[in-house]
Amino acid sequence: MGVTYITVTIRNPSEPERVWEGEFLIDTGAVDTLVPRQHLESIGLVPEDRRTYGLADGQELVMDIAGAKIEFMDESTWGTVIFGAENVEPLLGVTALESVGVEVDPHNASLNKLPASRLRGFRPKPSP
Repeated sequence: MGVTYITVTIRNPSEPERVWEGEFLIDTGAVDTLVPRQHLESIGLVPEDRRTYGLADGQELVMDIAGAKIEFMDESTWGTVIFGAENVEPLLGVTALESVGVEVDPHNASLNKLPASRLRGFRPKPSP
């Protein structure tokens, strides 16, 4: 897939008026969303926990994380944001994409909204 960027808004769930918007690289190899620390701190987010992440080169890093509202393509979801280094490129991870029913088309380097979010294995109860 070619390089695809998208405008993403990160919103503080405790203070919804506090937001940061930026251009994020779509990274289907990343589970969570990575944001430079100073931008998360500027909207009042503080680390809630730490998680170990594996990098493409095999290195493992323990990084600060928090929960935030992630908004893009007229959709929103709640997700984990990683406090990245000051100069890190923001990355939108696959969990946020899948949560709002967006799939990556690797042939056209584009994002497509699915007609409905998938609920595999869900079977509605028959009406009485």
